[in-house]
Amino acid sequence: MQDPTLDFELARLIQTVLTLHFIEGMKQSEIAERLNMSHSKVNRLIAQGRKLGMVKITIDTPFPRLAELEAQLCAASDLRTAVVTPSVLGNAETTLNQVGRAAAGLLLENLRDGDVIAISGGRAVSAVVENLVPERPMDVTVVPLTGGVQGKFYTDVNRLVSLLAERLQGRAMLLHAPLFAENRQQCEMLKDMAQVREIIDLARRADVALTGVGSVAPSGSSYYDLNPVPQADREMLVRMGVEAEFLAHLIGRDGTVADYELNKRLVAVDPAELDACRAVIGVASGPQKARPLKAVLNGGFLHSLVSDEVTVTALLEDWKGSKNVA
Repeated sequence: MQDPTLDFELARLIQTVLTLHFIEGMKQSEIAERLNMSHSKVNRLIAQGRKLGMVKITIDTPFPRLAELEAQLCAASDLRTAVVTPSVLGNAETTLNQVGRAAAGLLLENLRDGDVIAISGGRAVSAVVENLVPERPMDVTVVPLTGGVQGKFYTDVNRLVSLLAERLQGRAMLLHAPLFAENRQQCEMLKDMAQVREIIDLARRADVALTGVGSVAPSGSSYYDLNPVPQADREMLVRMGVEAEFLAHLIGRDGTVADYELNKRLVAVDPAELDACRAVIGVASGPQKARPLKAVLNGGFLHSLVSDEVTVTALLEDWKGSKNVA
């Protein structure tokens, strides 16, 4: 019987440890190294899993529906890993916070000493950073994937970079450039400045990338937090089939970068350049993110995705519907 007090993130971590130990046959010391945690914590999680009745002939998860959604999401896309958290109906902020906690855990699992971490701005990435609780200092360097936008804490990517580096007790390297240049010539000039070029080149070579996925539809549109555009342009973007914002680039429903002037004035890493990263973790929450996520997944930009049950259910239903239409 499921323990109603059992926290989702703890349950998932216990399940991961039990699977590695009992199914994959890893030693506790190997698990500790792989998941970046102490040997004593691994031992404690295994003991807790036994006490909760999770160790039987098979490993029993208290969240079978979420595990099923994770499997379906990976099967429908090129994702290596998916983490789906419970949705808190009627409370989007709590749901986002829970997604942030799960993504923080996944980020720590993927980090190694010596890594370069590149991040975007956004509410979801901010939720990850705020929920990050590492067990030990990490020898990492944190850099931004894009220039910044002043005015809101989550659009100021340098602020998030500094906070993440502080949480990990690593180093922060900041990009002192705007996200949008006034024209293409200015954009190229900014990118050619030594300080800017150094940070962008480092972000391109990052070991781990953490990024949000933005929407462009009028409802819940995070893209316009970055760059308010006229209503006529918004309507034009819809007609062009633009569905998502990813690293401030507008992405079409088929996963390609849209042929839109603002995309050519961005001081940011190109989405395709993330392919060189060891791990690219996307994080998003809210049903308005279903179609943007579908576009980004169609582009194959993510290795892992952390989202919530309602969002992923809507995404999978949209995917199924589009295949039936085809």
